[in-house]
Amino acid sequence: MQIPVPELTHSFTLRVELSSPIELGQGRAGQRRIIPIVGGAALGPDITGEVLNLGADWQTIFADGAADLDTRYALKTDDGAVIEIVNVGARHGPPEVIARLAAGEDVDPTTYYMRTTARLESGDPKYSWVNHTIFVCAGIRRASAVEIDYYKVT
Repeated sequence: MQIPVPELTHSFTLRVELSSPIELGQGRAGQRRIIPIVGGAALGPDITGEVLNLGADWQTIFADGAADLDTRYALKTDDGAVIEIVNVGARHGPPEVIARLAAGEDVDPTTYYMRTTARLESGDPKYSWVNHTIFVCAGIRRASAVEIDYYKVT
């Protein structure tokens, strides 16, 4: 028997609105910051709704400019379910590209790496499938938002 090769299927895109970063200073592994998540939208095909005004991205920025991303937030679907999202990953690239991102510029997303894995959870029976699905994501950093494509691993 051959081990099945996983496939990716686009599930939804999130446009996540961010508030200004809260700088914590130097931590054990690097510069620490918290970026509040204040809204946004989930844009199908599997899930549509609004990103709730709660949650944050707890980041560690390493000496080389790479970021460890650790987010927790929630969305409310158009049909009333609440889904928790825990998303962890990494963003890195050439120093000049990371500097432009930090300055709030729109940067070609092919010039840097922003990938995450996500765990979703819901108690709503219509979305129980998310409790047993692995998601991998690719993202784009904007001045006051991120856009993230969520892919189901099948």
